[in-house]
Amino acid sequence: MSRFFYLLREAFVNLRRNLLVVAGAVLAVFISLFLAFGALFVNEVLRINTLAWQEGVHVIAFLNDAGSNGVPADAHETLLVDVQSWEEVKDAFYIDKAEAWIEYQEIFAGREELLEIDPTILPTSIRIELVEIEQHQSVSFRLAEQQQVVRQVTTAAEEIEALQNLSNVLNVLGIGMAVVLGLSAVVLIANTIRLAIYARRDEVEIMKLVGASNWYIRIPFLLEGMIEGLVGAALAVFMVWVLATRAAEAAVDFALIRLDVSNDFFLRWGLIFLLFGAAAGVVGSLLGLSRYLRESEGIGPDIPTGTLERV
Repeated sequence: MSRFFYLLREAFVNLRRNLLVVAGAVLAVFISLFLAFGALFVNEVLRINTLAWQEGVHVIAFLNDAGSNGVPADAHETLLVDVQSWEEVKDAFYIDKAEAWIEYQEIFAGREELLEIDPTILPTSIRIELVEIEQHQSVSFRLAEQQQVVRQVTTAAEEIEALQNLSNVLNVLGIGMAVVLGLSAVVLIANTIRLAIYARRDEVEIMKLVGASNWYIRIPFLLEGMIEGLVGAALAVFMVWVLATRAAEAAVDFALIRLDVSNDFFLRWGLIFLLFGAAAGVVGSLLGLSRYLRESEGIGPDIPTGTLERV
């Protein structure tokens, strides 16, 4: 145990000696994982809002007034019963003129110029929730065939599908960005470790001369890389969490979109990113060490006269 604490202390000594280089490596990990984690957060926001918008009305059929222009008096009820029997339809309900007027007043509350209308001009409608959002085209086509009864068919399904596609693209980009930027962080950490080894090359050569194994030499540098990766990842997760919290607070009165992401998302992905940051640091250290130790095999150390005697 004392040996482990000694190696850990050596790792912190290395970090303190090379603060500028270490800060560069931490900054590289931070930027890389901040962008990747930010992309995942945006993707989660889109997923939440897409699901929320899917749980409601997908298709609206505005109807011609019953008893006028040849529309039978029971046409609305007949069409509603027919629509409810379609296998694509999960639920369908009827909105009469009185309910349409109440809805209109809620939508345009505070705009008196738009409320000065005859409520009877508002059309009745059938609101439809689909089993699968992708079925909106077939349902819209079948409603459009009812030309005598149906005045107009509108749907938000295309916008929802566009959001789903955007969410899928962001998901792929987020994973790709994490991989690419993570590899960049690994390379930067590897270079940082190589610089740290070069700065302490005399000490490393002395350790090899007195019989220290390669792994004993590696461990402080591996711990150094792991700490750099962990710190960079922790900063990235914390910064995204802070920005997400502020954004959710700012958008609390904005009803069209939700920005509040559950803490489970941050805990789950935050832990994954911390592990990724630590792993990137260790891998980068291994790459830097392996190359240095391989290059130094068989090469005598450049040790000043009397150094070994002092050791």
